[in-house]
Amino acid sequence: MDGSGMKIAPAGVASPGLSVPLPTVVAMVRSAVQATLDFGDDVERGFGTPLADVTFIVVDLETTGGAPKDAGITEIGAVAVRAGEVVGEFQTLVNPGEPIPAFISALTGITTGMVAGSPRLRAALPTFFDWVRSHGSTTAWVAHNASYDISFLKAGAGLHDLVFPEHPVVDTVHLARQLLGRDEVRNHKLATLARYFGASTVPDHRALHDARATVDVLHGLIGRVGNRGVETLEELRGFSASVPSEVRAKRRLAADLPSAPGVYVFRDALGGALYVGTSGDIRRRVSSYFTRGERRPRMAQMVKIAESVTPIVCATDLEARVREVRIIASEQPRFNRRSTRPNSHTWLKLTDEHFPRLSIVTRVRDRSGRSPPAHARAVRRP
Repeated sequence: MDGSGMKIAPAGVASPGLSVPLPTVVAMVRSAVQATLDFGDDVERGFGTPLADVTFIVVDLETTGGAPKDAGITEIGAVAVRAGEVVGEFQTLVNPGEPIPAFISALTGITTGMVAGSPRLRAALPTFFDWVRSHGSTTAWVAHNASYDISFLKAGAGLHDLVFPEHPVVDTVHLARQLLGRDEVRNHKLATLARYFGASTVPDHRALHDARATVDVLHGLIGRVGNRGVETLEELRGFSASVPSEVRAKRRLAADLPSAPGVYVFRDALGGALYVGTSGDIRRRVSSYFTRGERRPRMAQMVKIAESVTPIVCATDLEARVREVRIIASEQPRFNRRSTRPNSHTWLKLTDEHFPRLSIVTRVRDRSGRSPPAHARAVRRP
């Protein structure tokens, strides 16, 4: 405990004054979590951030029940976890500067008298943010219904001119909805999920206890997604059960692609072109084909067939577009719809009338109705 009354404990040490000792990974999911986190050389290290390299800051707040903009926080609890192990925790009560409503006290057990001697948010929040930053830059926020907790923290930072630690956010509610159907759990509340995964801490609307329970829920969910090929933070955040596992597994095709502008060509097992496209960032664009953001049915079909991606880095957007058209013309990829007939041009022609008009035509003919010789047609277009 520091002089302000805030409790900060390193890994393996219980926080003073807290009834529940610092938990480790829940026994029932630990092996599954480690199978996901300790994947070694199976992950292309240049593609995304391996889950084992991420420090998850699992946070929970108790509030006065008001809107986030008022930042009426009464307690902050957080657990830092890395590679399946808890590496530290943070807890403090916060004096919101106003009476805590009776119904909130009945829910959380936090009364106005309990927080009277606690630090105000302008003192508690900088200490908490410093604790978060002490865990390095490869960090992600985790919370159950994360938009609630993160919105309060951001509002508090804004009210007191503090810099909010911007990190990717993982929402355990979203993950649970993707992974657990109603045949497994009746709802996706924290208490329900904590019981389902056998959490070592029972959530009771106290910030640190709820954060500890959320850690165990997170590990249980990571164990589930590991069976679906999720190995990086980016994949965890973008996980959707609507993405077929065979499509998600193809993310490896983007692992060695350059983050540069140019053309990309999806190819089948025989090397035949399936689809040709252009992008300002080849790697990012190809990666998007393996996420829920790609909704075109024919692209899902194409990805299932694809076995490789050929990148062609280009200096300019014009060069990329010219190369794209030429590759489509020469290889005729079956999943492209645009530019599949590059030799089909349109022409402007004066009509053979007393008052000629400009007319758009697709075939050039002389006055007799015959098409001009091939060599004559060829010189009409540079």
